[in-house]
Amino acid sequence: MALSGVRRAVALGFRRGLAEAAGPRSTRQLREAEEAAPVFQYVGKAAERKDRVFVWGFCYSGALGVPSFVKPDVGWKKPRRIQPTPYRLETEEKISSAACGYGFTLLSSTTTDITKVWGMGLNKDSQLGFQRSRRDQTKGYEYVLEPSPIPLPLEKPQHTRVLQVSCGRAHSLILTDSEGVFTMGNNSYGQCGRKVVEDETYSESHLIHQLKEFDSRVVQVVCGQDHSLFRTEKGAVYACGWGADGQTGLGHYDITSVPTKLRGDIAGVNIIQVSSYGDCCLAVSDEGDVFGWGNSEYLQLASVTETTQVNVPRHLPFKIGKIKEAACGGTGNVVLTEEGNVFVWGYGILGKGPNLIETAVPEMIPPSLFGWSDFNPDIRVAHVRCGLSQFAALTNRGELFVWGKNLRGCLGTGRIEDQYFPWRVTVPGEVVDVACGVDHMQEYFTLQTPPCSQLWLEIAWKCLGMSCSHGAVVVYSSKHVGAGLRHVIGSRGRGAAGEKGFFSSSLVRSVWQWHCAAALFAEPRPAPSSDHPETVHEGMTIVPVPPGVLARGRPRWGSPGF
Repeated sequence: MALSGVRRAVALGFRRGLAEAAGPRSTRQLREAEEAAPVFQYVGKAAERKDRVFVWGFCYSGALGVPSFVKPDVGWKKPRRIQPTPYRLETEEKISSAACGYGFTLLSSTTTDITKVWGMGLNKDSQLGFQRSRRDQTKGYEYVLEPSPIPLPLEKPQHTRVLQVSCGRAHSLILTDSEGVFTMGNNSYGQCGRKVVEDETYSESHLIHQLKEFDSRVVQVVCGQDHSLFRTEKGAVYACGWGADGQTGLGHYDITSVPTKLRGDIAGVNIIQVSSYGDCCLAVSDEGDVFGWGNSEYLQLASVTETTQVNVPRHLPFKIGKIKEAACGGTGNVVLTEEGNVFVWGYGILGKGPNLIETAVPEMIPPSLFGWSDFNPDIRVAHVRCGLSQFAALTNRGELFVWGKNLRGCLGTGRIEDQYFPWRVTVPGEVVDVACGVDHMQEYFTLQTPPCSQLWLEIAWKCLGMSCSHGAVVVYSSKHVGAGLRHVIGSRGRGAAGEKGFFSSSLVRSVWQWHCAAALFAEPRPAPSSDHPETVHEGMTIVPVPPGVLARGRPRWGSPGF
């Protein structure tokens, strides 16, 4: 009797529409359902790493290497002047070195293949070599819109590897492991290390010059604006090029067309790193001392002299600890100590807010601005970089922070405003290195989800159905998703303006998000009240965020609650 009642109830339930057999679905319905379904990817420590290159900044010169930015591939698109956020650049080989010049870019790989170096952007002085025109084989391109091979005159092309590239205003340096240094581009001041030829035509030039005249093998090359620096494995520094500000460090203010060894305070000192981008130069010794020479109009060398041009290397007596790395910009400098502290000085947007515009004494940027906290005590800055008017710092966790003048979107923050404090650039991977230019930047990193305590999710746009008038933070407890999953949902349930959302268990303040769009519900849900966060199910809670906290789908630093 009881069994028959249950059967009648079940049958009644089916008739009332509580459940019914699924009918056949059309191909279109199946495809839409597949596109709308979230993709869950669980990754462990042994996940395969994928190398990626991302670019951003000014597009018109072609330096970003994306042809459709300059010449749209679809009729309804318009040329893109600025790419304000990281954009993936397709490359055939694993990139090991990159450099940004004044409107052009170089990439290199340690491969033993014939093609080892690629260039894109301005090429009016053949700083990218001779790029043969497809229409007229006797002509060369003055603008290169995509990464194009640069053939090098190597004796053993299948054995020699390219170790590093560097870019100046209109010249380039390429360092190899066994065949010395190759230079190309403008040589008006001898910056390519060869004799200056009066009225030489640099456009469509086939000339690539090879340098070998050093006391030992060259292990680092650096381009200033119109000068070049070479560091050897014995710790010596050589220079050539424009010297009107003393940037060659040779004791005079003339041009030098032959790489010449520097003396001054670095004589007999083992130099482990040199840096330059404008007309000021810095060098770091194996004992942690820093030396400087060149332009000092912006207080770069004011700690040792009041003159604005210094033509010999001088020791900078900073009492900030042992220095590990240094970087030179156009008007400001930055050094990194062995403890992982970052110090800045000079003139410009130095990273400590709008009140610090110039200083002759290094000022430390608080480590908390790079992610250090009581909850993350192991975070340290591992590398520092400089462009002409912007700074960058890489942490030991592969996170990239930028600050400075945001000329034509060169900071990659997604905004056009200058950045007075370090700001984290959101990319879906661990950043290996970054190259800073005048108005563009590029980075290369490995794409891998952190260890299995974290989880990445990718949710398609059609999965989004939540409609919110304010932001909300969706928090998963570690009970359900390893170390926890947190993500910020912006206005109307979406982030900046992209197609993908990436999530990790980082702090909410530094949540991963790249061109993010995010919502976790396929059905519209009412927004929770500001007094009572709505518990959706066990382990997941929607927490209200005050209006104005979110900026382009990510939290503003220093906002209430973060």
